[in-house]
Order: sequence, then C-alpha cells, then structure tokens
Amino acid sequence: MMITWHDLYTVLTAVIPLYVAMILAYGSVRWWKIFSPDQCSGINRFVAIFAVPLLSFHFISTTNPYAMNLRFIAADTLQKLIILTLLTLWANFTRSGSLEWTITIFSLSTLPNTLVMGIPLLNAMYGEYSASLMVQVVVLQCVIWDTVLLFLFEYRGAKILIMEQFPETAACIVSFKVKSDVVSLDGNNDVLETDAEIGGDGMLHVTVRKSNASRRSLCSSSMTPRPSNITGAEIYSLDTSPRGSNFNHSDLCSVMGFSGGRLSNFGQSSRGQTPRPSDFEVSCGTASSHGLGYDPGTSGSYSTLNAEFSSFRGNHHTGGKSNNHDAKELHMSVWGSNGSPVSERANEKTGGSDQGAKEIRMIVPDPPQNAETKATATTGPRNIDFGSEEESERVKSRCNSMAELNPREAAETGQVNHMPPTIVMTRLILIMVWRKLIRNPSTYSSLIGLIWALVAFRWNVETPKIIQQSISILSDTGLGMAMFSLGLFMALQPRLIACGNSTATFAMAVRFLTGPAVMAVAAMAIGLRRDLLRVAIVQAALPQGIVPFVFAKEYNVHPAILSTGVMFGMLIALPITLAYYILLGLEAL
Repeated sequence: MMITWHDLYTVLTAVIPLYVAMILAYGSVRWWKIFSPDQCSGINRFVAIFAVPLLSFHFISTTNPYAMNLRFIAADTLQKLIILTLLTLWANFTRSGSLEWTITIFSLSTLPNTLVMGIPLLNAMYGEYSASLMVQVVVLQCVIWDTVLLFLFEYRGAKILIMEQFPETAACIVSFKVKSDVVSLDGNNDVLETDAEIGGDGMLHVTVRKSNASRRSLCSSSMTPRPSNITGAEIYSLDTSPRGSNFNHSDLCSVMGFSGGRLSNFGQSSRGQTPRPSDFEVSCGTASSHGLGYDPGTSGSYSTLNAEFSSFRGNHHTGGKSNNHDAKELHMSVWGSNGSPVSERANEKTGGSDQGAKEIRMIVPDPPQNAETKATATTGPRNIDFGSEEESERVKSRCNSMAELNPREAAETGQVNHMPPTIVMTRLILIMVWRKLIRNPSTYSSLIGLIWALVAFRWNVETPKIIQQSISILSDTGLGMAMFSLGLFMALQPRLIACGNSTATFAMAVRFLTGPAVMAVAAMAIGLRRDLLRVAIVQAALPQGIVPFVFAKEYNVHPAILSTGVMFGMLIALPITLAYYILLGLEAL
C-alpha cells in the first residue's frame, strides 16, 4: 500500500477544520478578548454536559455491536493490560516506583483522544470501517478504562486517608460508612474527617464525612452547630463558686483554629425556637456523653459557659501516646438554669444547690499557622478511645497480626504498612467510583447508546425521526465544540508547556512512542495484519485524551503533565500521525 498525495489531501481535509475551530477559540481569548473566563467556563460546561455526551451517543447508537471486531478489541485491551501490569510491578517492587506515576504513565500511554480526533482522522485514512473500530474503542474506554482510571485515583485517595488517620490500627477496620455528601476520598477539594467506633467484635467501624462542616457552623451565627468529636477533654465535677472569667466567643474560635465569628449557642437563651445542643461533645466517666449548651427538651432552659485560657508546655495524652507540644489549657465552667439537665446533674454530684458547676479542662493545640499546618491538623491520626491502655495494646496487637508487610516500604521506613482487608478497601472504593460515575453525563450517554444499539440492530428498530433530529441537532456540534473548548482551555493557561521541557519531552515520548510500540506488539501477538494493524498503531499515536486530564486536575496528580500532554500533544499530533500513516504505508504489514 502506497500513500498518494490524494490520500494525504483527504486526511488534511478531515483534520484541519478541527484545528481551525481550536485556533479560533484560542484567538478569541488570547488575541481578540472576545470571551471572558466566566464565558469560557459556560462554553466548556455546555460541551461537557450536552455536546460531547450526545456526540458519543450518536456514534455508539449507530454502530452495530454485533459486528464488533473482537480481535481488534482484544489487541487494544492487551496493550492496556501489559502497560498496567508492568507499571504495577514497577510501583510495588522498585524503590523509584509510585502509585502517582503509575496512574500518570498509564494515562499518557493508553488513553488517547479517540472520540474527537480518532474517528475523523482514521475515517479519512482507512475508510468507514476504521471509524467503526474507533467507536468500539470509545465504548470500551468510556465504560471500562475510564472507570479503571477512576478506581486508581480513588484507591490512592483512600490509601492516603487511611494511612494519615489510622497509622497503627488500619488493619482492624472492617467497615466504612461514607456520608452522602462525600463524592471523593481525595482531600484536595473537600478535606475529610473520619469517626471510628469499636464494635462488639473488637474491630473498627469507620465513618467518613466532610471535615469542619460542623465546626465552621459552630462559629457562625447563621448556622446551627452539630455535635463534634473534639478529643483531648478531661472532665471533673467540682463544687465551686462562680468565678470571673476572661472568656469570649472570638477567643474560643481563635484557640480552636476557627475563623472569626461567635458561638451561636453559648450563653444565650432561645425564646422563639427549640434550643439545639451545642457543638461541644464531652465524654463523662460513664459510657454516655453529654452535649454542653441548651437543653433540647426544655424550651426555656439553657446553660451559660465561662472559660479561661492559659498557655503551657506539657504532655498531651492521645491514644496511649504522649506528645510534647505547645498548647492551651481551656477551663470551662458550665452553669445550668433551674430544671435543666446540667443543673440537675450538678446537684446530684455535688449535693449543692442549682448553682453547682462542672469544670471542663480541655487540652487544645495552638491554632494552625498556615494552610499546610491546618491540613495536617485536620487529617492527622484519629484519637480512638479504647477504654484502657490494656485494651488499646490488645487491639493494636491484633491489628499488627492482621497487617500485611510491604517489604519495600518496611525497608525504607522501618515500619509495617497497615491497611484494611482487601475486600473492605474494594467495597469502599467501588462505592466512591459509583458515586462519580452516576454524576458523569458521558457514562449515561455511552451505556444508553450501547443498549439502544443492541436493541435496534437485534430487532431492526429505527430511531423515531423526532428523537433522531433532536439528538443530531446538538451532536452535530460535538466535534467542533469539543475542539473549540480545547482552544479556550489552551488560551486560559499561562504556559503551553506547564511541566518543564524535560518532563514534557518524557510525556511526549510516552504518548507517541511507548503507547504505539506496545500496541504494535499486542496487535501482532493477537494476529492483526495489514490495515487492522495500521489502524491499531495510528490510534495509539493519537493525542492525549481529555478525560484523564480532568481526573488528574481533580485529584491533583501531575495535572501539569497531563495539561501539557493535551495542549502540546494536540499541536504536534497531526505531523506525528501523518508520519505514522506514511511509514506504515511503506511497509507490507
């Protein structure tokens, strides 16, 4: 097969209009200042929610799934499995390997921009049959491989969260309950907190929720506080007389690391609404815990709180460990009104009148000095009340016996890597992946398109004209709008090569050399020859896909590298794919 000038012209005719849309978008922002960043965001949202999903639905629903080329699909699958297996071995058995680079290299080498660039390009090079092969790749990429990539990102987020908050007892975790407002285990967008309880089996049951939602509401007068899990509180029942205090609401917020504001429930009475329990939750000598603040069952009852702060340097006893650090000791005296549970409990314990008091001593660390310290404090190891030091040692010993040793990490850190059982981790990650997928319009478009294609080609059912025209009026804009959106994205970036020249060179080599090379090996191993082999190799040499960049940006895993792969890769993709097209045409494959 020899490539003629007419063949090259046909390819350029199909591809250059896509670049025209991208250049017009770039100039509209960078040169002519037509669109503002907010307007660009609206255009990108239209493309993500309507144009590209409907384009995907159109291609998938009009392709016969019963005529799929299983060998071509097997070659594409084998390429991805080979690279993923090699990267997994590298990450687990070498010192230089890491999960982050495994995810990034897998994205660069196996997930090209097949929908937007692959279909028109391969259709012009090798005909309509190659375009149908690209649709098959799109289906697998949307349904399977994007999900695998999302699984890896969520696994990384779960691993970081567990290792930070349960460094010694993670192996004893037998269940996770994730609050409905948590959509990702990665803490880049929403910092997460965990609450752990010891069940009757002596194992840990963990609840994951967004961090600081309740604590921020504590210092906001417009929101109702929720009970928190503040640790490090020591409670004493004392029969003392009232004493003066230098307590004020802003001081409490400041010492706890909150921003400005006042405590909505402390030292106030509620006349028009039923009082709510305050945000502070304390553990008494008994098994139950009592909230401080208003009595939720008595409309007019309330308690006032006095506190004093004193700085000291001492030992903070947390979970059987003693850590020296600067802290403040918070003394709080709670005074209950007649008939409130606080006053009744104080009278019972002290034998005094209704003016008895409880003094609470809480060891509070100094407020964070910067964002990094704040993140560390929020996501630090959880304090788990084991009841006694003997019980603590027994539970930790059981966790140690259940933990699996990671030889590489043990050699580097001298510690055992504790992780929950595989089934527990898998269940947790699948929950989070499902929550992500059901929020993605492309998931619905791909699955609905595949289901409709199975029905339509099985029983020769035609799409009603009114539905077909409603879809095509938007899907026809998909290719152009996708490239236009990409041009807007490029124009809004401060640098075309965001990750540096050496890293960009490495990324481009992985994208345009490693991916096609492994694809060639996998395709020949499966038995692909001639045009099928050429289509497989050229498809692997397409520019970087956009979805992996979106994930990398969201999870903050080398987003600059993926950004460079998308932008710079798109610019050099046309000459590189043409070079592959010409070289493969010279060989009798």
